[in-house]
Amino acid sequence: VSMLFLILLLFLSALFPVAFSCCTKISEEIPKGILRRVERFDVQKADGLCHLEAVILYIEGRKFCVSPRIKKVKKWMKKKRLHVHQKHGRRQKRFKIKRREKEREKKQ
Repeated sequence: VSMLFLILLLFLSALFPVAFSCCTKISEEIPKGILRRVERFDVQKADGLCHLEAVILYIEGRKFCVSPRIKKVKKWMKKKRLHVHQKHGRRQKRFKIKRREKEREKKQ
């Protein structure tokens, strides 16, 4: 029975990859200096499988869900969108920060 459940779970995750990566909780605050360490970020829309609007920050292989209404995050995303390689998905927009841009931030 458990093997059947595992196979079913793998099958569903292949069909609906976004459903298992949706943020279910978001932080309304963000620690100082954390935005400098972000490797990439996704914008999660509140439509389809994900029922919560969020910005997903990826730092050192971990995922942090924050509110897109935080002023600091809005300003940071606006700045990054001018200097990023964009990939558009159906449910989420994914942004990968260029390495040179990160190096410039470290020097500042």
